[in-house]
Amino acid sequence: MENRGAEAVEEQESKKLEMDLEGRNDLSNQKKKRYSWIPRFACARLDDGDVAVAEKPDARGFDVSNRKDQSATHLILMVNGIIGSAQNWRYAAKQFVKAYPSEVVVHCSDSNSSLLTLDGVDVMGKRLADEVISVVSRHSNLEKISFVGHSLGGLVARYAIAVLYQKDLTRKDSDENGECGGDELVKSPLEEKTRGKIAGLEPMNFITIATPHLGARGHRQIPVLCGFRSLEKAALHASGVLRRTGKHLFLRDDNNEKPPLLLQMTEDSDELKFISALQSFTRRVAYANISFDHIVGWSSSSLRRLNELPKRRNLVKIAKYKYIFAEDTSKTADIRETKVSRGRISEMEEAMIGGLTRLSWERVDVDFSTSIQGPLAHTTIQVKTYCINSHGANVIQHMIDNFQL
Repeated sequence: MENRGAEAVEEQESKKLEMDLEGRNDLSNQKKKRYSWIPRFACARLDDGDVAVAEKPDARGFDVSNRKDQSATHLILMVNGIIGSAQNWRYAAKQFVKAYPSEVVVHCSDSNSSLLTLDGVDVMGKRLADEVISVVSRHSNLEKISFVGHSLGGLVARYAIAVLYQKDLTRKDSDENGECGGDELVKSPLEEKTRGKIAGLEPMNFITIATPHLGARGHRQIPVLCGFRSLEKAALHASGVLRRTGKHLFLRDDNNEKPPLLLQMTEDSDELKFISALQSFTRRVAYANISFDHIVGWSSSSLRRLNELPKRRNLVKIAKYKYIFAEDTSKTADIRETKVSRGRISEMEEAMIGGLTRLSWERVDVDFSTSIQGPLAHTTIQVKTYCINSHGANVIQHMIDNFQL
């Protein structure tokens, strides 16, 4: 009798458990039906497959890596633009890890976010350099490093690599001075290789996207002003709203001793080796919006003089990438002459272009004029928010396809 009673109790509990499970399933199905009419926007999807997003407690951005494989040797640093944040790079970071799950770990920088982007290119560059050192110390397998900077982030990255390159030089030179103690240093092949590293890693890709390499003060460098001199002059006077960053972008930070910072960043100095740091990368790439970028001009982001910009009729669409164009040199019959108009700003622009183009650059021209997202070209080229910038996905794919591991 006792056994039968126990069996009856177990049977009742089993039936009760089944009823609870059925009830939960029914409730879940009802919820699915209730919200089935709500569109599932791509930007709201949380399923990232094998890609894991790790938010770091030190508030210095986040890493995107493969959940199943943590042996990546290539670090990619993504740097946001003005008033931006690490979240702006979430889409691009995930695409890189999906394409190269075993090779790369992506760190979306957040040391210069929101109003911190108004502190000046130099201050932000030093912050980014400190962040890079911190990230490198957390990943013991790293061997290579690349940078991807959007808009102002490209300038910040250029400053940071000079700081990191210089720190590597200082450490190496001090070690050798301690060992040799002589006046002359014998340069070995190993030393030369070490001198070409960034944060102790082999530099590979340095990529800028819609970056104002020539600043914002020159003629037609802010497209939204339509080239009107009066509006450009008004923007110059209003640049103080952007604090020290505004002074740097509008080349207003010069004094009797030193030229503007952006001009300094086109030459090596005793303190910082800006050009040597850039030169240490295997490739340098400049993505530029041909039109509809109301913030950064085509010539500034592509490192060309105004009269060197390709004619629209000579641009040919690359089939695989809908909004990316290449210049058809066979249609370019005229030989462009380099003319520098009079004026101090033009002279500074010429010096900046001359300094930066001593190095080879891959130029990628992007045109969203046929896209409904064209008016948002400055953020679409980065895919800042997938819901409204999704047409820039082919730009990110082009970047991935041509990335050197």
